[in-house]
Amino acid sequence: MFNILFLGDIVGRTGRRVVADNISALKEAYQPALIIANGENAAGGLGIDPGTANELFAAGIHIITSGNHIWSKKELIPVLNAPETRIIRPLNYAPGAPGKGSLIWQSPSGLRVAVINVMGRVFLSELLDCPFRAMDAVLQGEAGSADFIIVDVHAEATSEKIAMGYYLDGRVSAVCGTHTHVQTADERLLPQGTAYITDLGMCGPYDSVLGIKPEIIVERFLTGLPLRFDLAKGQGLLNGVVITCDEEKKKAVSIKRVSLVS
Repeated sequence: MFNILFLGDIVGRTGRRVVADNISALKEAYQPALIIANGENAAGGLGIDPGTANELFAAGIHIITSGNHIWSKKELIPVLNAPETRIIRPLNYAPGAPGKGSLIWQSPSGLRVAVINVMGRVFLSELLDCPFRAMDAVLQGEAGSADFIIVDVHAEATSEKIAMGYYLDGRVSAVCGTHTHVQTADERLLPQGTAYITDLGMCGPYDSVLGIKPEIIVERFLTGLPLRFDLAKGQGLLNGVVITCDEEKKKAVSIKRVSLVS
């Protein structure tokens, strides 16, 4: 069997710390051949920069996906454009946007895993290309011929993510939602065999509102004022899933939630 560990949105210093502190134990427990994480909030809770990315790679993450905050750190642009980059951005940005929306990772045994990043439009941006048609296009290329295909759907609306799961059912190995920072309890294999979860959750401050100090968010709801979003501190929450794939049948056979506080 071939295990893939996929971690939810990493938020700030606490998120990076909880990943680094627990990744060895996760490796021992689940023996993942590939570790993926959404890192678009890893640098100060907004975006990701080269130094933060290197910190996550040094911790053991192989591939970093992203989302709507990918452009927040301009110094990342050269990294996105580098041929050997292991950071991808949503593929349905307009043609000519820096970086790429998918890549192929190869295991020591020769198995090829396509990792694809796509972003939803509902409540995010109507300027994006259609994520469903973008997925059709990318699957017609090299990514579609990989042994396993893992999709990060970075989207706000649960309906859009669930619809994408059914749209890709049987065509990809797994569809994992990101962006809302709250882990959902709906992991399962869809009718045609694709592993699915609406949202992986986050790796970030446990006592927080999506990573932000609770009192700030409460005051914003009470007053409507545009307050500064300061990250919470303290214990860290780590969310993600382990996807188990059959190497001979080339399909997912299980998906299991991972959640811990440290």
